[in-house]
Amino acid sequence: MAYEHILYDVADGVATITLNRPDQLNAFTARMMHELLDAFDETDADDDVRAVIVTGAGRGFCAGADLSGGGDTFDASTGEPKVGVGGDGHEIPRDGGGRVALRIFESLKPVIAAINGPAVGVGITMTLPMDIRIAADTAKIGFVFARRGIVPEAASSWFLTRAVGISRAMEWVATGRVFPAAEALEAGLVRSVHPADEVVGVARGIAREIAENTAPVSVALSRQMLWRMLGADHPMEAHKLDSRAIVTRGASDDAREGVVSFLEKRAPRFPMKVSDGMPDWFPWWPDRPYE
Repeated sequence: MAYEHILYDVADGVATITLNRPDQLNAFTARMMHELLDAFDETDADDDVRAVIVTGAGRGFCAGADLSGGGDTFDASTGEPKVGVGGDGHEIPRDGGGRVALRIFESLKPVIAAINGPAVGVGITMTLPMDIRIAADTAKIGFVFARRGIVPEAASSWFLTRAVGISRAMEWVATGRVFPAAEALEAGLVRSVHPADEVVGVARGIAREIAENTAPVSVALSRQMLWRMLGADHPMEAHKLDSRAIVTRGASDDAREGVVSFLEKRAPRFPMKVSDGMPDWFPWWPDRPYE
């Protein structure tokens, strides 16, 4: 796919996806949605990609949905893919932000949000399934949906409460107010706050640490284990999965290299790749219901 609303670059084991509508503060469009879906397919398929950074061009991260359509902006009675809900065969158009969020949730590579400026509406909810969020000290963040007469999207009713708890999530959603990066840091929504021109560099440092020191298959498995255990109803579910994964990975060439490189005091050279090294029981969860 030729990209028009994002930029895509891979260097030193890190893919950087840049939302690229700077004159519109990178406002989210249907075109951007499709390009993001494609880009995450690319990062999963490329063994040279060990981590992904998502950031914005210019002075903003993403100002939310493109409102140039006026009052009909959020009218979803369009030709987007539909999904049955409620078990009664009723179909509704799928939320575009949710399609992106669910694709990021499925990622086999860790994803870092480098929030370099304003992140409002889908501009912040799209970051919730990302693993690490870093913000500029000038960034403004807002879950403004109720102020636009709609509701949170991008599966954020699932992700946001897990990130900051129900009380803080409900305050932000019910008021729809825009708040500073410092408040996001205090609430645990972002890892750290930095000058805007340092945000991508900090994200790249974390991404390089992953790329240079860890086994790709281990990271891919670990990411899905942690995210999917958020919904488990008993720690025994995690124990059963952990045990299966330890048995598989403990007998792998990666595990041998991890130990030997440590004993020899050298950088590891993990031989296994995500494209052909995932265990035969992966994925262990049911098929995605909306595909």
